[in-house]
Amino acid sequence: MANIGTVGDGDFESKVLKSGTPVLVDFWAEWCVPCHMVSPVVEEIGNEKAGLAVAKLNVDENPQMTMKYGVMSIPSLILFKDGEETARVVGARPKDAILKEIDPHLAA
Repeated sequence: MANIGTVGDGDFESKVLKSGTPVLVDFWAEWCVPCHMVSPVVEEIGNEKAGLAVAKLNVDENPQMTMKYGVMSIPSLILFKDGEETARVVGARPKDAILKEIDPHLAA
């Protein structure tokens, strides 16, 4: 797994949109309890899925990307592939529900 770590308004394009591999971005905030519940699940998915990178974006610190992608509720997980949004999971969901949404987009 390529764990990108944190991304923000300034490096989102270079780290996510121009990435050679799909990137699952976790839109979250420090005060969001469900975000803290989903975070280890996202990390686990990133560790298990070859060819998938994961990144976290704090919505309070990065309003431009949050607004650009219309993130209205957090946690929101958005999968980007070839610079485009290909899947979105909103809310705290179990691992199998997240995989069900993103797996079809990871297949070559």
